[in-house]
Amino acid sequence: MSLSILLVGLCVPLSWAAVTHVSGEDEPPFPVATNGQPFPWNKMRLPQAASPRHYDLLLHPNLTTLDFTGRVKIQVEVLQDTHTLVLHSKDLTISKAALLGPAPGQSHALRVLEYPPYQQVAVVSEREELKRGGVYVVELDFAANLSESFRGFYKSTYRTTAGEQRVLASTHFEPTSARAAFPCFDEPAFKANFSVRIRREGRHMAISNMPKLRTVVLPGGLFEDQFDVTVKMSTYLVAFIVCDFLSISKKTQHGMSVYAIPEKISQAEFALDAAVRLLDFYDDYFDIPYPLPKQDLAAIPDFQSGAMENWGLTTYRESALLFDPHKSSASDKLGITMIIAHELAHQWFGNLVTMQWWNDLWLNEGFAKFMEFVSVNITNPELQVEDYFLEKCFEAMEVDSLSSSHPVSTPVENPAQIQEMFDDVSYDKGACILHMLREFLSPEVFKMGIVQYLKRYSYQNTINTHLWESLTTVSTCLGKYLDVKVMMETWTLQEGFPLITVEVKGREVRLSQERYLKSDDPSQTSGFLWHVPLTYVTSISRTVHRFLLKSKTDVLYLLKEVDWIKFNVDMSGYYIVHYEGSGWDDLTSLLRHNHTALSSNDRASLINNAFQLVSVGKLALDKALDLSLYLSRETEIMPVTQGLRELVPLYKLMEKRDMESYIVHLFRELIERQEWSDAGSVSERMLRSYLLLFACVRGHPPCVATATELFNKWRESDGSMSLPNDVSLAVFAVGARTQEGWDFLFEKYRESMYTSIKSRIKSALSISPLAHKLKWMMEQNLEGSVMKTQDLPYVVVSVSNNPKGHKHAWDFLQTYWNLLLVLYSQGNVRGKQDELCISVHFVCQIREFFGSLSAETGADQRCIQQALENVEENIRWTDKNLPLLQAWLNKNHAELVTRHDLYEHAEL
Repeated sequence: MSLSILLVGLCVPLSWAAVTHVSGEDEPPFPVATNGQPFPWNKMRLPQAASPRHYDLLLHPNLTTLDFTGRVKIQVEVLQDTHTLVLHSKDLTISKAALLGPAPGQSHALRVLEYPPYQQVAVVSEREELKRGGVYVVELDFAANLSESFRGFYKSTYRTTAGEQRVLASTHFEPTSARAAFPCFDEPAFKANFSVRIRREGRHMAISNMPKLRTVVLPGGLFEDQFDVTVKMSTYLVAFIVCDFLSISKKTQHGMSVYAIPEKISQAEFALDAAVRLLDFYDDYFDIPYPLPKQDLAAIPDFQSGAMENWGLTTYRESALLFDPHKSSASDKLGITMIIAHELAHQWFGNLVTMQWWNDLWLNEGFAKFMEFVSVNITNPELQVEDYFLEKCFEAMEVDSLSSSHPVSTPVENPAQIQEMFDDVSYDKGACILHMLREFLSPEVFKMGIVQYLKRYSYQNTINTHLWESLTTVSTCLGKYLDVKVMMETWTLQEGFPLITVEVKGREVRLSQERYLKSDDPSQTSGFLWHVPLTYVTSISRTVHRFLLKSKTDVLYLLKEVDWIKFNVDMSGYYIVHYEGSGWDDLTSLLRHNHTALSSNDRASLINNAFQLVSVGKLALDKALDLSLYLSRETEIMPVTQGLRELVPLYKLMEKRDMESYIVHLFRELIERQEWSDAGSVSERMLRSYLLLFACVRGHPPCVATATELFNKWRESDGSMSLPNDVSLAVFAVGARTQEGWDFLFEKYRESMYTSIKSRIKSALSISPLAHKLKWMMEQNLEGSVMKTQDLPYVVVSVSNNPKGHKHAWDFLQTYWNLLLVLYSQGNVRGKQDELCISVHFVCQIREFFGSLSAETGADQRCIQQALENVEENIRWTDKNLPLLQAWLNKNHAELVTRHDLYEHAEL
């Protein structure tokens, strides 16, 4: 069970459950507007009677009274004769509505009807019918409070080093929150041009999607910034910020700038350099010049998601953009570069070409996630991004292995359903199946196909089929005909992924496929069939061989008999593999005697697949554990971290010291070879950080001794001593084990202006064994004055994974559930599928609590179904495997400890 998944459920106004119209039912009646009159539309989606062409938008936020007023003139093309236009509005007070005449000063009032459950307003022209083919201008005056959440036009604050709190206003509209800033046709297919004007005080500045054309001086000390008209785009990409930021810029062909609060602008240079390289790369790769005259990147103090791809003004969490070479770690460098790469990829995938509707969100997010790795591999080869793609596929499979998963392309209608699409399936599975297709078609064919797709559909909206058609056309032109649509719809229109079973009989390799599902319900695995692009290598040929499996069973023939065969080379395919007969024993033997015969990704995939197969009863636990023994000689980051991801949850389920001791001894030699420095490649540095944190948290004496010494020196210097960035989290974690150390760290958190240091301190505080501090930390985070409320989901997840904190995390979640629903309204907190101890300890309470929820308080949320499913899976796993695990430890742990002791004695 993952509390991070539960917190995804804090993402939407859950009253939508009561108003969802399910297709196929009888047509719902027309609802009643707020004034008691009939509302002239009865569907969640807007009618197609009109389409916006241009918005002239004026906004005046008041950062003292924390509200705003606005006026929008929408030029509309009428597609059907009508008296009524229906558009979106959420929490806006509309004070005036008029239809403007062709001559200046001509207008007549429109009657306004509001239906808040659908976030819709209708403006009714009673004097004249709006004729098909006509172009009209509707003017609306409105007002609202700045949002206290992280969506719409919202308030953000920061505190200077002198202690002064300053206020700014920023936007985040994706997916359905533009309607909370101005009345609009808030669906992605209603693309239009936007002219934005912002009124502000002299102490502030304003930025938006396009460059500022001019500033007009107004009476009363006000200024009006007027921005150039945008390209044709969807409402969710509109952005504006009113603030006192500073910026740094580079004069390139694109005009690049990074904005941040004044005291953090010195941390913006790394992001600026990365963005310049990445935008140049995408220009070349897509063969389509970036169409806007500038690209701004802004670090927002309060920001719930990681970043947002607003066209020409991408916005970020401070921790996702700001970097200091003397304070930030290798992990920070990698993460920031990847996030920038993601948002800039969206300038083409998502912004230039946009999905028709949110059911195909993966066309935006899956592509941007995939392009992170393609681009950064070229622009920043030193970051070694290829080492981390595999992790995304494993994370997607964690969700996709549940019966509550969903297809990549899924019908959605209301904002609650739309918000649920922002998950690991849309992002990570989308990226993984694109990577699989690229490897199958070849990188060259794949690139040609997506370039054709982007050029053909620029400034338009698309569906899945348009992409498949472009790729099919290119492959056909090159003489490699493949119906990409037929193949890929088996991956996008059905949930889950295949388990491929391999049985070798001499030269004959028998293949079969079935759905991999962590459920004991066989009815949910029948009827699934994928077109699986298999790859394999053997003991006699390291050449990658290919085979397209399109049926339930098939047979392929080898040229010669082999000692071993490994399918899914480098885990390039989105499937897992089970080896019948001696297959697993052969691969285990290979790893023990010559593990480098396989690539590090192949080794990581074997570890993952083996333990996943234990979960569904295909492989005995002792077989998976036997395979893991080779890890005592492993040095590469992906197999090591994957081994820890599989083994540490077993300790959490058992909570027995011998399992913890076994894991530490398994990696002991590698741990003790780590330097307490920032030396080495990015992967070496990240592995060092991972291992030393693991060892210190598990109480490994040499690690704890060194970390304690470093922490004491750092504390004696009042935090001025420079610690190696990559190992500072391990140092802080050891320091946070005492009351005095915890309090000192919290004070340094309060003082620091470096987001990377604050992130590491926050992590260390949340994994402290001091239970009362963990409880206090969550409450402080909820209050939000020192620790930002945006970080609360992360903190609660981290505390829940802490054996000393899981009860407090569960109590906190129950106590504040309704408040959290309000705070994280329409958020998209995407979190890793962490294992939680509370799933076993409090299973009865969990079932009772979530069983008591109504539709309005989250009962129907997919994330809750996933959480409950994970609870049941943990219980099933424990009941079946705990005795086997204990017996295996009794046999192998002592042997491993003895081997290490003998090794140490020989060294002496």
